Amino acid sequence: MQTTRYPARSPAAQTVAPAGTASPKPAAPLYQQPGIVVTPDWFIVGGRRFPVGELRHLHTARGPAHQLTVRSVTVTAIVLAAIGITLGMTTELNHLSAQAYLALTAVAFVPFLVATIGHRLRPRAYELWGEFRGMSVLLFSSDEERQYGQVTRALLRAQEAYRLGGLAEPLVSMNIWRMPSN
Repeated sequence: MQTTRYPARSPAAQTVAPAGTASPKPAAPLYQQPGIVVTPDWFIVGGRRFPVGELRHLHTARGPAHQLTVRSVTVTAIVLAAIGITLGMTTELNHLSAQAYLALTAVAFVPFLVATIGHRLRPRAYELWGEFRGMSVLLFSSDEERQYGQVTRALLRAQEAYRLGGLAEPLVSMNIWRMPSN
């Protein structure tokens, strides 16, 4: 048994399209997070809007290493080289004890340790570059690999849908082997 409830008051006036016309439905986003929206028609990131049909030659790059990491590794390497040169000039390296050699070897690994820690704390950004209206443009950048992958895949799906004439659903979800029903 089906029951229908009617509102006590009449609903507010709504505009109704004629029966023969269908109002254009906005495209559902393929990816949406604060500041990033990918639809089959638009790629919107950081307030910039790119029409998907005008994006060409998308490619991935890695951003530069964080400046603090580069500087700290450089300074550490220079200081260690200065210590090594000073030790070589003031004493004969043949007369150093085994503990001194072990300490020098351990200190030589400090730049590598600083670089590793810096890389873990401040990884290089993943960048998505493309050609837009004849210019090479940085479209998107993120230091989170997962987010970068999701945005990139959504943009590739949007480009595929655009090239195929705006399919409502991706080709992978279509069942082309469906048997015709009688």
